[in-house]
Amino acid sequence: MTDYDHAAIDELLHSRVRLAIVAFLAGAKTADFSAVRDAIKTTDGNASIHLRKLEDAGYVAVKKRFVARRPQTLYSLTDRGRQALLAYIAHLETLLPPTGARSKDKPQ
Repeated sequence: MTDYDHAAIDELLHSRVRLAIVAFLAGAKTADFSAVRDAIKTTDGNASIHLRKLEDAGYVAVKKRFVARRPQTLYSLTDRGRQALLAYIAHLETLLPPTGARSKDKPQ
């Protein structure tokens, strides 16, 4: 029997925007604000709010610096964020039926 306990789902990652940010950073390693915003196809304000929530949770690290006298904010996924993403994916996989069961249940 599969455990459909909704309380086990990470509420922070269950947001489409935050999940997209974490997934993007998992592959990008480090990215500036514009790259994150463009990758997830959202507005500056929306990206900023979700990045802040991820930062507050310890899922994303933020580094601020200046490049040619212009401020630049870099984001990267923390070890805690990577573990949260892997746990989130693993929990979703437990909700799926076994591979053999899926093909048997298809209508003919």
